[in-house]
Amino acid sequence: MLRKVYSTIEEFHSQNKELNTKLPFSDNLSVLGKELHIGNKVISNRLACQAMEGCDGNPDGTPGELTLRRYDRFSKGGAGLIWYEATAVLPEGKANPRQLYINKNNLDAFKRQVETIKETSLKENGKEAVVIMQATHSGRYSKPEGKPAPLIAYNNPIFEKDSPISSDRIVTDDYIDSVKEALIKASVLAEKAGFDGVDIKACHRYLNCELLSAFERSGKYGGSFENRTRLLRESILGAMEATGNDFIVSSRMNIYDGFPYPYGFGVKENCGTDMDLTEPKELIKQLSSYGVKLINITMGNPYFNPHVNRPFAKGGYTHEEHPLEGVSRMLLGIAEVKKAVPEMNIISSAMSFLGVASPNVAAAFIEEGLFDMAGFGRTIFAYPDFAKDILKKGELNKNKICLCCSKCTEIMRTPGGTPGCVIRDKDVYAPIYKLQCGGTENE
Repeated sequence: MLRKVYSTIEEFHSQNKELNTKLPFSDNLSVLGKELHIGNKVISNRLACQAMEGCDGNPDGTPGELTLRRYDRFSKGGAGLIWYEATAVLPEGKANPRQLYINKNNLDAFKRQVETIKETSLKENGKEAVVIMQATHSGRYSKPEGKPAPLIAYNNPIFEKDSPISSDRIVTDDYIDSVKEALIKASVLAEKAGFDGVDIKACHRYLNCELLSAFERSGKYGGSFENRTRLLRESILGAMEATGNDFIVSSRMNIYDGFPYPYGFGVKENCGTDMDLTEPKELIKQLSSYGVKLINITMGNPYFNPHVNRPFAKGGYTHEEHPLEGVSRMLLGIAEVKKAVPEMNIISSAMSFLGVASPNVAAAFIEEGLFDMAGFGRTIFAYPDFAKDILKKGELNKNKICLCCSKCTEIMRTPGGTPGCVIRDKDVYAPIYKLQCGGTENE
């Protein structure tokens, strides 16, 4: 069966029918050019650059040369919303030595970059992009010095198998309290730097996300739904209280982990990996009641089950599930949440595998009120001006789309790797791929 990104609309229609994935399609893309109001903030269109980490910051946590280059390309690309990449709030919570890390000593560097993003987007597109910073603690994936230094919510045999992480790496309730304070302080710093909002990150099995499935943890951060969601809820409430009324406080959040109970959020108890969105819906309803107006939804774990997180044409393994089925699970799951919490503005994920059909599928979902913005991740490495082409030309160029070949991820998984598109941005990233992975862009 064909497993490649769709370079023609006909390919998409054929497989959508063959696999019965039930993804809607619209020939009218006008809805993608409509504004979206989040409080007093106006997002100029319905296309978003997702948080794509470059692992290329400076040792002090500030944006490096490649970081600045990347956001210059995003700023010119026409997306109404730029979801700024994972930015650590504590040094021990960095996922790699070059992860961005915002603190009071380097605030000016972030301020300069946000100013540049806004000036460039206004000059190139006639509207300033809205920019939201992703505040993170990497938890079990922490590697601040380049070697694993996990800080976990609980031991997980799915990940750890016969080599459990030492119990002294399980964070205490007091430590989680300090993470909450750091997330709130980082939100204040983000506002001072000129960001339009902050994302209290709760996805992809980093610390805040892992706590959502801490069914067997004791104490105030484990067991009950109230306890498991405490860090996310209280960090969001704290950030809202500590920042201005116009500042957006949001979260990029997993609604489904793809791991069996008691190790997965959004799964049925004792039913393998079957999805159950009861708790995610309840959590998003609570966040809405607090005044949260925007949620960015995703699923899965890029380290363990990437076919759930970012369906790919080629990767570290071949799953029996066709990638289009993974896209369907993601988008239809997001639609189910939107139906349950219609007042919440929701950003989608998993658009890249759809290739040239992605604008049409996104438009259909938005027209039907099934989500509010289309988020593009790997695509922006390959095709940073994707939004401009959609809005001005009414289509994507098949020769510029992301091929979902996973080469950017290969780079990211190597020590010191700085990921980018090896195929479409080869002058910069093909040499990095050859150095880090020993391959070429043609393999």
